[in-house]
Amino acid sequence: MEKIPVMINGLPGNVARTMAAAAIVDKRFTIIPYSLTGADIPHDMTNIGSMDFTLVKPDTRDEKIKEILSLYPFFIAIDYTHPTAVNSNARFYVRNNIPFVMGTTGGDREKLKQTLDQGSILAVIAPNMAKQIVGFQAMMAYGARTFPGLFKGFSLKVKESHQQSKADTSGTARAMVGYFNDLGVDFKVDDIQQIRAPEIQEKEWNIPREHLSGHGWHTYTLTADDGSSLFEFTHNINGRDIYVSGTFDAVIFLKEKLLLKEDRKRVFTMIDVLNQA
Repeated sequence: MEKIPVMINGLPGNVARTMAAAAIVDKRFTIIPYSLTGADIPHDMTNIGSMDFTLVKPDTRDEKIKEILSLYPFFIAIDYTHPTAVNSNARFYVRNNIPFVMGTTGGDREKLKQTLDQGSILAVIAPNMAKQIVGFQAMMAYGARTFPGLFKGFSLKVKESHQQSKADTSGTARAMVGYFNDLGVDFKVDDIQQIRAPEIQEKEWNIPREHLSGHGWHTYTLTADDGSSLFEFTHNINGRDIYVSGTFDAVIFLKEKLLLKEDRKRVFTMIDVLNQA
């Protein structure tokens, strides 16, 4: 298979670093030595394994992308940047006809959809790229469609814990709330309990110390109004390696869609990726 050029955006952030380290040794990909980064990053370069990456900041990227595209006329962007950059990055990709896989959460998702509707590029966008969690979400979506109102009369508690640097509420938890709403539970996204304090995570949640800087733990507890029944769903992820496989599958999926040139759909989810696997 011909190697797919990829540009991993979000360096020197932790998830982007994990993606870059894995992609460098993956024979399916050619890694472009540039990465979109934030205005607050003090460095111009970063090193991962055997590669040096030039960091491209918002005030120079419109000019720099001309040079990058002259060297690499086609590539797929992998976006693990920051919630505040979601919408501006999407506009940048659309403006420069760059297909992309976005695992970054947050931003205005409705405006994100509008941006893509106005363009002609293809994208895979998902709040979680871990295939097993996406599969779990798909099961929940099926249950919500098939058994609407199943948990009517139950109360819900949603708790999620992530590393202290995570700026927004878990996109996975937000999506799960939607499924529980369809199952008859009255619960608002604003009621999700976010845990970001390392001392609470370690002492009360028993999250391993070595994973305090990178984890995603979620618990959803349903309780009957009379206290007679309790259902609980938990998925706990330590580290970031689980997101690599799903992200790379999404890149392969997107490249295949681009080659077909016949699918009118332009924006895909990880469930689309799993369905084609």
